[in-house]
Amino acid sequence: MTIAERWLLPDGIEEVLPPEAARIEALRRLLLDEYRTWGYDLVMPPSAEYLESLLTGVGHDLDLLTYKITDQTSGRLMGLSADNTQQVARMDAHSLPRDGVARYCYSSNVLHTKATHLLSSRSPIQIGAELYGYSGIDSDIEIVSLMLTSLAKAELDDVTLDLGHIGVYQALIESSGLEGDDAAELFRLLRHRSLPELTQWLKQASLSDDYKYWFGLLPKCAGSPGQLNQWPARFAGAPAGVLTALDTLTRITRAIEARFPGQPIHLDLAELRDFNYHTGLVFSAFVPGFGQAVAKGGRYDSTGKVFGRARSATGFSSDLKILASQTSGQWHEAKGIRAPANADPSLIDTISQLRSSGERVIQVFTDQAFAQELNCDRELVQEQGTWEVRSLSDSS
Repeated sequence: MTIAERWLLPDGIEEVLPPEAARIEALRRLLLDEYRTWGYDLVMPPSAEYLESLLTGVGHDLDLLTYKITDQTSGRLMGLSADNTQQVARMDAHSLPRDGVARYCYSSNVLHTKATHLLSSRSPIQIGAELYGYSGIDSDIEIVSLMLTSLAKAELDDVTLDLGHIGVYQALIESSGLEGDDAAELFRLLRHRSLPELTQWLKQASLSDDYKYWFGLLPKCAGSPGQLNQWPARFAGAPAGVLTALDTLTRITRAIEARFPGQPIHLDLAELRDFNYHTGLVFSAFVPGFGQAVAKGGRYDSTGKVFGRARSATGFSSDLKILASQTSGQWHEAKGIRAPANADPSLIDTISQLRSSGERVIQVFTDQAFAQELNCDRELVQEQGTWEVRSLSDSS
């Protein structure tokens, strides 16, 4: 192995260096503090769990993203966490069995076997919030509002909110009789927006003309909130669950419009998610110039069932690396104060006071070279027996 090969990192696995690391950490603290003010309690999911709990009920896509390892203690298979949602569901069902509404937030590193899209990392820093124990639309409104507030706190500009409701698709699937490979293929075609293939597949599908029409209609039901009132008529005669989902989507959309006047909103009934655990509202946030969602979430009421406690649940998550890369302003670590390294008690006391007030003070060792790399714009100098902060430009 050559020296160059020793420092190469795997594709999609990156290190985070200054000042970007400080930028991400500052953003993490800012968002978690915001979640706390909304009543969300911080949890720290483990980095690995047994596969039986980590992947139960989440579908094939998350399984493919999860690294599997053998536990040398028990001999059982474990998985490295690729998504925190299932872990928080386990914690709510088993570790924190609260009877009422519970709110959790988290921020942790996760690991993916492959990139989920061209712009993503295989080692995201996932941050998010989850709300358990309430099935009404007020919980969905709160979670969407918290996501939009998070993006505003992160100073992302021109955010577009994408809203959908997977209940429309689920109600059609359940009443259509489609199952097995046919249902999986339809899901794939809709999720990947393969419209010519979808049209051809529907022509040959063993479905009634009504269901062919309704499934073909899903990708066409996309646009501004002003179109919402037209969609129930287009699904006339469809199962009751379709109209219920459309009514829920309409009420949530109107509430978000009222809370965030001027917020661009795009609606999409063909918005289907990869991990297969969503049961209701699904939503994403997009910014110009970035081809993937910067944050996304939705309702997933049945996730905790496999842990013996099915609870209504909704939440969202994002990758701190992506959020930090998309902020509108350039963030820089505050420049520091250079100080000599000696045992003068008054110097040590002055440095302690400065650090207590939040200043960055770096002591320079005797004969230390490359002091200019310390990113300091001031220095501590002794004048008439006292230590004073002076601009380095004044001494040049």
